Amino acid sequence: MLKILRRVLEIFSSQVGNALAAKRVRARLKQTHPVKGPVECVLYFADEPVNSYQVRQWYEPMLRLADSHRVTVMVRKPMTVRSLHDCPLPMVLATNMPEQEAFLSAHPVKIIFYVNNNKENFLTLRYTGPIHIHLSHGESDKTSMASNQLKAYDYAFIAGEASRSRIERTVKRLDPDHLVQIGRPQLDAPQYQHQLPDDGRTVVLYAPTWEGERSAMAYGSVASHGTAMISALLSDPSIRVIYRPHPRVGVREAVQSRASKAIKTSINAANDADPSACHLVDEQADFRWSLSVADIGIVDISAMAADWLATRKPMVITRPSNPHAHVDPAGIAGSLDLLSAGRADDVLQLVAELKHAGPSAAQLGQVEHHFGDTTPGNGTRRFLRAVDRVLAE
Repeated sequence: MLKILRRVLEIFSSQVGNALAAKRVRARLKQTHPVKGPVECVLYFADEPVNSYQVRQWYEPMLRLADSHRVTVMVRKPMTVRSLHDCPLPMVLATNMPEQEAFLSAHPVKIIFYVNNNKENFLTLRYTGPIHIHLSHGESDKTSMASNQLKAYDYAFIAGEASRSRIERTVKRLDPDHLVQIGRPQLDAPQYQHQLPDDGRTVVLYAPTWEGERSAMAYGSVASHGTAMISALLSDPSIRVIYRPHPRVGVREAVQSRASKAIKTSINAANDADPSACHLVDEQADFRWSLSVADIGIVDISAMAADWLATRKPMVITRPSNPHAHVDPAGIAGSLDLLSAGRADDVLQLVAELKHAGPSAAQLGQVEHHFGDTTPGNGTRRFLRAVDRVLAE
């Protein structure tokens, strides 16, 4: 009952906050993110601020697309606009259908992109003029990546053969021609650089996902593995830890939130005890820099697993502690030995073995299967060509 009451209060607070902020947000957008000239492509986002990271992943590819086709981000909730203050693209607030209609009628919009399957996507999916393209916000083996909701869109731009196989195997009666492989253009974008000491320490990235909204999606390891692993890693002076939790960790389960706070506290304490350690809690919007500086990645079944895969560096994937969490035997996790919660204390031995042996052949064999050609710039080129091809059709 307390959880239900808390959720009701969150929804009420969000609605009131959005209503009060709408007028001010519109006035600010005209100054900070003005829409100039006719718009061809809209990236539509109807979700809450906590999920704004899903839009940020598409900033750079959309900027490249805007070189040839003018792009605008359409947001449904005023509070979400505030969380996207760093957006480098024009932005418009449309809180209801009349406002959407007014904008779409005033511009020759040819494509509407979607980065998730929010139920409010249907408010714009009803328009028959534009082409509707589902982009998602990351490639992973999660069950949500093969959803019947994909049938609602004209096309789904997917990463590679692994995604195609997963969808065709799971989603019945979906036209396979509507699946367009583009790789992972986000990996081509310039990276935020954080200078780490060049002192020979092994940099270990721990990037867990959140707890998920249902048992089949309960992949998060913060509470089950995280505290024990981080404690062990911090005890070794030859290791530097980067902790990058998913933005939604602890949204549904207080135990996950407490575990994440405990990890951050232990990292701060370790830095106080040894300032040269330079352990980091990474909550930057840009996820790519930590992939580039880390030597070994510890991840859950999530998009971070797929993104780390592309680095071709050693990886550890945690085994979900929830017995109902779906593990795809044909996915990345199916080809590797997963780290169970009971073996979390063995992480130092595992890191030492991986540092010596490097990535397994099974892991490397998954790279092309998931992304195709990962040559820098190739994902962006494939994305732009796919957009032009769809427009031509």
